[in-house]
Amino acid sequence: MSAASALRKFKAVCAYDGTDLYGWQSQAGGNTVQDFIEARLAVIFKGPVRIHGSGRTDSGVHSKGQVFHFEAEWPHPPATLLRALRCGLPAGIQVTRLSRAKADFHARFSATGKRYCYRLYEGFAPPWDNRYCWSLGNRRLDTAAMTEAARHFIGQQDFTAFGANRGDGSADNPVKDMRWVDVSRRGHKVTLTFEASGFLYKMARSMTGTLVEVGLGKISPDELATILHGRVRTEQVATAPAKGLWMERVFYGA
Repeated sequence: MSAASALRKFKAVCAYDGTDLYGWQSQAGGNTVQDFIEARLAVIFKGPVRIHGSGRTDSGVHSKGQVFHFEAEWPHPPATLLRALRCGLPAGIQVTRLSRAKADFHARFSATGKRYCYRLYEGFAPPWDNRYCWSLGNRRLDTAAMTEAARHFIGQQDFTAFGANRGDGSADNPVKDMRWVDVSRRGHKVTLTFEASGFLYKMARSMTGTLVEVGLGKISPDELATILHGRVRTEQVATAPAKGLWMERVFYGA
């Protein structure tokens, strides 16, 4: 068997605390999720192994379900590779699942949708929560108004007004299918959930920031709809802090 034919494709799911990381994508200065995982794989396989993620998360953003794939020659069960991969990663990064994948699987291009959650805290969050939510201090939210405004996001439409420029020349189709938006409250904690076919750069944080503006009474639900349908980003679109955002899940077909 040739070296090429011995390669196997693997699909993995990882979780991470993004507080002290520079995001998902590899950078020259390191300290990204991709850099740490590739460094560990290089030790295991005694050479470079490139991983491909389902998408990029910014510095400070967390994940419960980031998906990535890679190819390597590994004749043993995937469970042994998972154990080897886990033991050499920083405490803030954990590979939770690993399995063999079909030859045509791609973590990004095979994805059919993603779910993000944003966590808000009315009041001053305790230290053990503050790293993972946006603490609103003395401000209070009208979640009924936020729920009314969130309905305008549902459906297939152009989300240009809630995207941002990466500054690297890349572009994404601004038309996304927003399948589900939820605003839920449990005591001081308010959680926003967005599920869509895909997300533009900073889209989830921009949707959150603007819904918070609605919740604070600074703009109305109808004004949010006008912003969305205007398809131009304006000063009314606020970007929520990265630390409250969580990539929850990536969806794939059967």
